Amino acid sequence: MAEEESASTSYTEDDFYCPICQEVFKTPVRVTACQHVFCRKCFLTAMKESRIHCPLCRGNVTRRERACPERALDLETIMRSFPGNCRCCSQRVELYRMRQHYKTCEKYQDEFGISTSAATFQLSPDSVGNSNNEAPAPENPEAFQEEDNASPPDQPTFDCPLCEEVNMSRQRLLDHCNRSHRGHVVPVICPICLSLPWGDPTQLTRNFVSHLNQRHQFDYGDFVNLQLDEETQYQIAIEESFHVNI
Repeated sequence: MAEEESASTSYTEDDFYCPICQEVFKTPVRVTACQHVFCRKCFLTAMKESRIHCPLCRGNVTRRERACPERALDLETIMRSFPGNCRCCSQRVELYRMRQHYKTCEKYQDEFGISTSAATFQLSPDSVGNSNNEAPAPENPEAFQEEDNASPPDQPTFDCPLCEEVNMSRQRLLDHCNRSHRGHVVPVICPICLSLPWGDPTQLTRNFVSHLNQRHQFDYGDFVNLQLDEETQYQIAIEESFHVNI
């Protein structure tokens, strides 16, 4: 206990803010070579741009770190007991709960324009003028298909461990392996599992194609918050359960 208090006193609140998004760390990860820390999502997004360099100092980042950066568990532990001030209402909140506080802080939402309301979509003049309510056909069907299969900017991409195909979305990797590697039974490390917060870089998958079809028919991000560790998600679920009307 004394060691934890000693470690926390060596930090200031500014040490827990991501240099990319300028917000309190959300699942902090650390670059091994330079020891710089970022939010996991910020780091992975930056890696798509710089590929091999630390977003802060341009230091080298290993290929394994680019896919599965090392969690800064020491900082996560300190954030559970280290209080900070909300930048708008000045309420004292443990840093690991600060982002959750922002969702209910009216002053923060007013200041930074955060809204929980759904986006409003407007019909274009072309679609209004289409009496049959049919979408116009693309001029280039092949280009349209490529765009449809492309990964959204905030979605991770994966390299096939069985060949040299790279930068594929989860669905494209699944389709590629079913098409090209159906008969390949070779122990490999699953790149999708490796990208998850609980991914084990030493875990071998004996039948990769079968594993993809059994475990990765869907995106985990559609069901859980990949930026939070399991304990934090458990605590949030408990807190929210008290507000559910049964």
